[in-house]
Amino acid sequence: MTQRVTVSLDDDSQAALETLLAETGNGQSELVRRALAFYAANFEAASGSPSDNLEQYYQMLTSGEHVLLDVDFLHAFLEHCYAGGDPDPAFVDAADRVSDYHAREYAQRFESVGEVLEWLSFCGFLDVRSEEKDVYHIVFPSEAIRWFMTRFLERSTVDLPTEIEIEQGVSKVIVTERSSS
Repeated sequence: MTQRVTVSLDDDSQAALETLLAETGNGQSELVRRALAFYAANFEAASGSPSDNLEQYYQMLTSGEHVLLDVDFLHAFLEHCYAGGDPDPAFVDAADRVSDYHAREYAQRFESVGEVLEWLSFCGFLDVRSEEKDVYHIVFPSEAIRWFMTRFLERSTVDLPTEIEIEQGVSKVIVTERSSS
């Protein structure tokens, strides 16, 4: 059943409607139906109530400290640095400096390795599943990323009030977190 709606448009809305009519070739009714469907599907973002993930992404990007990076670039960088079986020593030194910096940051920001793993999963470096209390199964998309992220995890969590044990597989690891006291 079709329902009619009468709408009053301000100057900006009228200009937007005219622009969309010209660009799409659709009629007014079709444009309004599509606009309503789009608004309904994207209500959270449009109403200023972004999801927690969207808010975190926004904070990461606007700080200038993080960038969006196609995952294929990450794989290419790490495969290049990891070529021949052993990582390039200059790359390892640079990665260790970044890890050591994050250790200080993470000590103030996180209470547990589980929280760090959740953050790294959010960032897209790994997939983590909590197996039991303080035991995590982590899946990596490649051996090079497993090597890189496992080393990062070991070094960046040294100042947390817990210690970790890592059992390595080919593309997965099991991380067990234990209190350091």
